[in-house]
Amino acid sequence: MGEVNLNRLAIFVALVRAGSFTAAAEQLGLTKAMVSQHLARLERELGVALMVRSTRRMALTEAGAAFHADCVRILGDAEAAIARVGENRDTPRGTLRLTAPVNYGAMVVAPALASFLRACPEVHAELVLDDGISDLIGDRFDLAIRGGPLRDSGLRAVRLAGFRQLLVAAPCYLEARGRPRRPQDLAAHDAVLLSVLSSPARWTFTARSGAQVRVRLAPRAQADSAAAVHAMALAGAGVAVLPDFMVQADLASGRLDHLLPTQRLPEGSFHAVHAGLHAPAKVRAFIDHLRAGVAGAQA
Repeated sequence: MGEVNLNRLAIFVALVRAGSFTAAAEQLGLTKAMVSQHLARLERELGVALMVRSTRRMALTEAGAAFHADCVRILGDAEAAIARVGENRDTPRGTLRLTAPVNYGAMVVAPALASFLRACPEVHAELVLDDGISDLIGDRFDLAIRGGPLRDSGLRAVRLAGFRQLLVAAPCYLEARGRPRRPQDLAAHDAVLLSVLSSPARWTFTARSGAQVRVRLAPRAQADSAAAVHAMALAGAGVAVLPDFMVQADLASGRLDHLLPTQRLPEGSFHAVHAGLHAPAKVRAFIDHLRAGVAGAQA
């Protein structure tokens, strides 16, 4: 048996349903001769007669009747599969597997995910917090939240929000060491550095006038986690540069002070990254939900 053209299965089923070549041709938008040719080629591909026909009537052979039943089932399964794909395209459902950096994931993504799940009862979620760069496809993630510059790749990225880097210190540290009044004063201060940054000790401060000053912080301690840097800064180990979303509550409560507030450090950003041109509804919906939540928090 040669290779079978599956499109002819639908023509065969339509022919049986219509009861005649003329009626089938009208329903399919084909000529009567084309319907006849498709049936003849299908029989040749299968190597078996499916119908016996005369000038007045046609009837299924025993093999044709069995094959027709199989074709109806196959086409029904295909239609159901297409319908399910359409539902996944339009309605958020299924398991959303996503990864995010540890601190941003815990402080921003997780609360947004909780409210998203309340709004989308047909979605389940699996959140993996990891400061490394996960293999989106190899690790079977639907979505990754990534900070910093993005690597050039075939992945699709949607910018979520920017964030400010803030120079902070605990009041107990400032009481003991004094408050820096200008960026150059930082040379005399201890710093707690985030070691995973490309240049954790070197920072550029920009004044309101646009004038820039590059300084090198004096490392007293280093850690590979922003949470650890945050904890040491709270305990008075030294000055630290931390993202605004991480220290907002501390600044409001007075546990940390914002140093050199008239100077700006380079801003960072987070992106939602996914594979493929057409993201499933669950991915698109969560990106929109997360962007709206971040925008509302920054307003």
